[in-house]
Amino acid sequence: MNTHKTLFITGVSSGFGQALANEALAAGHRVIGTVRSEAARAAFEQQANAFARVLDVTDFATLDAVVAEVESSLGPVDVLVNNAGYGHEGVFEESPLEEMRQQFEVNVFGAVAVTKAFVPFMRERRAGHIINITSMGGHITMPGIAYYCGSKFALEGISDTLSKELKPFGIHVTAVAPGSFRTDWAGRSMRRSERSIADYDASFDPVRAARQAKSGKQLGDPVKAARAMLTLIDSAAPPAHLLLGSDALQLVREGLEAQLKNIAEWEALTRSTDG
Repeated sequence: MNTHKTLFITGVSSGFGQALANEALAAGHRVIGTVRSEAARAAFEQQANAFARVLDVTDFATLDAVVAEVESSLGPVDVLVNNAGYGHEGVFEESPLEEMRQQFEVNVFGAVAVTKAFVPFMRERRAGHIINITSMGGHITMPGIAYYCGSKFALEGISDTLSKELKPFGIHVTAVAPGSFRTDWAGRSMRRSERSIADYDASFDPVRAARQAKSGKQLGDPVKAARAMLTLIDSAAPPAHLLLGSDALQLVREGLEAQLKNIAEWEALTRSTDG
């Protein structure tokens, strides 16, 4: 099955969004991408079958109008890809609450708001596929990215619930959780809280240094991730969750095994609360 579709992708100027847009256009699909400037819009629209809208996913007051205009002027959107987001790194105790609020504003509220704008159209058509780009950090955690993992755990949970709510209407929802890929996530896109508490120097400074050193050298290839997502949208029965990358596969499996072991160890106490 290889019917050409219309994709709406948030954040097509870099990372997974850019790679997916390029691969989708090369495969003959039509792409509507969100960008942050008129210059980026003009550049993106130089490609055949490429359309762009200047949009900040946290500009909640304009989202509904933009989506309604897209559906009206460009036709039905078959696949929504909530890709826009960024990474926050910082020791929990050192990271201001405002940085958490901003992380959730973009990674969670932005994705939810865009989805809310599209769902009525898809529900009316009884068709559609919503892809939320989460992270292996939505399944497992690592020191120094509490706010980021929190936002991705939230999006994983919302996606899973939504997949059940929209299933009766023929709408699929997939949370795609990449491992480490050669994107700007750990580079210029990463927002880092300043260090201030010496107690964390020994445990966290090596973690930050290793993450910065690894940036651009990660195992994952964004182009191959994009092709995997094109395979996903071609599926008649896509999964509610999809991991991308062998590192994500290993770490999430290990995390699940540790959880099962923990549940078994504490099973007696767990059962002791039944009436």
